[in-house]
Amino acid sequence: MTPVPQPLPSAVLFVCTHNVIRSPMAAALMHHYFGHRVYVASAGIRPTDPDPFVGVVMEEIGIDLFSHRPHLIEDLEDMSFDVVVSLSPEAHHRAVDLTRTMAIDIEYWPTLDPSATTGSREHILDAYRAVRDGLARKILARFPREQARGV
Repeated sequence: MTPVPQPLPSAVLFVCTHNVIRSPMAAALMHHYFGHRVYVASAGIRPTDPDPFVGVVMEEIGIDLFSHRPHLIEDLEDMSFDVVVSLSPEAHHRAVDLTRTMAIDIEYWPTLDPSATTGSREHILDAYRAVRDGLARKILARFPREQARGV
């Protein structure tokens, strides 16, 4: 289902399971398109190590994620978000829990984890590119294009 364009929120949090692939990609893309007009953050619900393929596919479109270090929702200093976008089932359950104590909108954008892909390096990179491009499409469909830069 394609998200319906809505007014640009002031703060968006993208959450996935580990904060190494999907949520940092989405946050970087959102920041790329909307700059400082929207505060954007990403987080995960379980710790893990960085993923090198993310930096490679994001660099292809001019976004540097090589220095990204994963962190958890609990690591965030401020939880004043208008919208929390969850990208995995586990992250969605955690996001729903947040609504018990905070007035935030939750959106679930199920996104496959490309780290499970096997095969050649190019085949694996294609899976990461598909996730990157799918997130870019969802972001631009959900948030007003006329407010995006460089689209």
